[in-house]
Amino acid sequence: MGVPAFFRWLSRKYPSIIVHCVEEKGKECNGVRIPVDTTKPNPNEVEFDNLYLDMNGIIHPCTHPEDKPAPKNEDEMMVAIFEYIDRLFNIVRPRRVLYMAIDGVAPRAKMNQQRSRRFRASKEGVELAEEKHRMREEIIQRGGYLPPEEIKERFDSNCITPGTEFMDNLAHCLRYYIADRLSNDPGWKNVTVFLSDASVPGEGEHKIMDFIRRQRAQPNHDPNTHHCLCGADADLIMLGLATHEPNFTIIREEFKPNKPRPCALCGQMGHEIKECQGTAREKKGEHDEFAETMPVSEQEFIFIRLCVLREYLARELTMASLPFPFDFERSVDDWVFMCFFVGNDFLPHLPSLEIREGAIDRLVNIYKTVVHKTGGYLTQNGYVNLERVEMIMQAVGVAEDNIFKKRKEDDESFKRRQKEKKKRMKQQGPAYLTTGQFAPHALGRRGQPEPVHNARHQAFNMRMQNMDLTSFCSEICYDLNRIEESREGWKQRYYKTKFDVDVSDDGFRKKVVQSYVEGLCWVLRYYYQGCASWKWYFPFHYAPFASDFKDISEMFKEFEKETKPFKPLEQLMGVFPAASGNFLPPTWRNLMSSPDSSIIDFYPDDFAIDLNGKKYAWQGVALLPFVDERRLRAALADVYGDLTPEETKRNSLGSDVLFLSKSHPLFDFIHELYPLSPQDTEIPPELCHGIQGILNLDDNPILPDKTVQSPIPMLRDITQNSSIGVKFKDPQYADGFVFKAALLPAAKIPNKVLKPGDWEKSNREPWRPQLGFNPNRQQAHLDQSAFRCQTHYFSGYTFSPIRSQMCEISKIIA
Repeated sequence: MGVPAFFRWLSRKYPSIIVHCVEEKGKECNGVRIPVDTTKPNPNEVEFDNLYLDMNGIIHPCTHPEDKPAPKNEDEMMVAIFEYIDRLFNIVRPRRVLYMAIDGVAPRAKMNQQRSRRFRASKEGVELAEEKHRMREEIIQRGGYLPPEEIKERFDSNCITPGTEFMDNLAHCLRYYIADRLSNDPGWKNVTVFLSDASVPGEGEHKIMDFIRRQRAQPNHDPNTHHCLCGADADLIMLGLATHEPNFTIIREEFKPNKPRPCALCGQMGHEIKECQGTAREKKGEHDEFAETMPVSEQEFIFIRLCVLREYLARELTMASLPFPFDFERSVDDWVFMCFFVGNDFLPHLPSLEIREGAIDRLVNIYKTVVHKTGGYLTQNGYVNLERVEMIMQAVGVAEDNIFKKRKEDDESFKRRQKEKKKRMKQQGPAYLTTGQFAPHALGRRGQPEPVHNARHQAFNMRMQNMDLTSFCSEICYDLNRIEESREGWKQRYYKTKFDVDVSDDGFRKKVVQSYVEGLCWVLRYYYQGCASWKWYFPFHYAPFASDFKDISEMFKEFEKETKPFKPLEQLMGVFPAASGNFLPPTWRNLMSSPDSSIIDFYPDDFAIDLNGKKYAWQGVALLPFVDERRLRAALADVYGDLTPEETKRNSLGSDVLFLSKSHPLFDFIHELYPLSPQDTEIPPELCHGIQGILNLDDNPILPDKTVQSPIPMLRDITQNSSIGVKFKDPQYADGFVFKAALLPAAKIPNKVLKPGDWEKSNREPWRPQLGFNPNRQQAHLDQSAFRCQTHYFSGYTFSPIRSQMCEISKIIA
């Protein structure tokens, strides 16, 4: 979800939600790799039932990694994806379900953000190529050295979009991968595997949520299922809370800032392209044998325990003396709803609310103050009470003037401090001193002068010392919007600058507010009930002010019924820039670039980016024209007949596929369907851990004892296949059915992890924190010899930060 800094804020405010993953590594014996036995108990001391993979969070780092050399071709990309899934399976070790969901065609509301990302990626790629060409010429003219420019086709990450040949190939490769693991890996034997590829409409994480929502509404669902969801997006935390499942954990890569990256020009580490000086590369190893190697550290993973986050929220949201009964589950839903105001993938954040300025804490405080007057909660089962939301918004609106004034004071204070720092630097003498063989020596110095090893390298180091200081000072830049919005008349300037209308135009302001209110209702419904409308979207680049939310209770009634998603190639036309037109059929591509095209205005060659108070361009607003669905469909009607059979197949919508192995209890039931039952068949829940749904025969099935051809030349065919695949459809419900946002009756709340507030009063023993998932973990203790060693090590030393850390470690162990 588009909430920059949300996870950083959450992990700092609620630190105990994070647990580092324990990962068992495979071993090697006599040159033979021995894989990890995933049938053994989980080394993290917790057993997970279901593992869900938001596959786009895996595909992107495997196809164009930032911290290691990129795969050379598409086959290597697929193998990297397989290895990544293997690592996750090894860490989590699900016992019932593995669900892989790839982003399919998204709702129209999401396509605006996808369009912005893809246009940005294309623009940044062109700008990087131009900058590399310019810098290369400058360095060579100065006599610098650069390795010869490789003629290499750039991987266009825009191909990771439904409807492209890449995504079609990925679906085939994943079917092969699943069949291989079900046939050969003992840890997969009893796992039910679901694959929802890019042909199935919906975002990956929301297809997962729809599966969970529909299963937990069935009578056979186990309310104590332990779910684990993999993905790096912040909205997964909100979605996990929205399920109201008591055992929900998220696994994601641990973010490590400032990872070293090679220069795009010379390939050396330690500087960016703009700082490249064209110095000769130093020899790596005695015979330069490590020339092509790049320092790579394997990415580590962390767990985010939502049960602990629920404990934190219970402390924060519990309110006394309410005029209505307190319901913690309803208050969690309200917290999720309020987080939408600081930004998401479908709506811009309100101008006065920034996470870095404590916006969520401010909203919670206002909520706890105002909720006494509202007479109830803001939401219920994904439906919004707008009359109560208006009271919250008006309270935020009252504080807006102070918020903007505080921003001005902070910005001016920061600017003043930087000015003083720069002044001090100038007073301290030269920015750098010559060193090494160029350093000044005393006249009477005895001995031989230092030999000149690499004069060019030494000169480069001297220049970089100066550049570090000057670039640090030049990085301090301010967007005038931040200053302007804090002066009197900020609302008038905002509407004039952002919308090009006068603030007195009440009709326009009301229109913006109404669209935003519709968006709030749509997003919450999307999180709790599924997609309410495939057509709705927010038609503005900017949000209104909180103080403009007046008389909103009648602004929204209901969304249009029975809307349908775009087809894959139609979505490509809606989100791709002309530079990525090579992924489309020729006549469709022509609509993006031909001057005679009726929709040529959808594909500008260049566009403005409004920083909108931010520091970096990627945080700004891409001012792209919105796609008119009716005009787009009218233009495509003339070129639909040009599609080949293969393109027509890629442009169709598919269905989920269920896979399992011969040892699974459901295997015989599915195996008997193929020669006999072409119609829909319901899953017997007693054969599949209570999972229900509708089965149908696959058009190109994977069947047992039939060879599965490898789509990757470097991998062998599966000649002894013991897996089977069949189409799967989630349980269906009547129109108007409402999924309940509440704990299920038989759900058991996990043991508390946080220290009770009255621990000292009720207990004499010291508090022992829970270090991981297992509350009964045997505590380690230092014996007397260890304490003597510790005392000896620290004796005679001052109390340093390292010693402080060691003491803390010993306290935890003890």
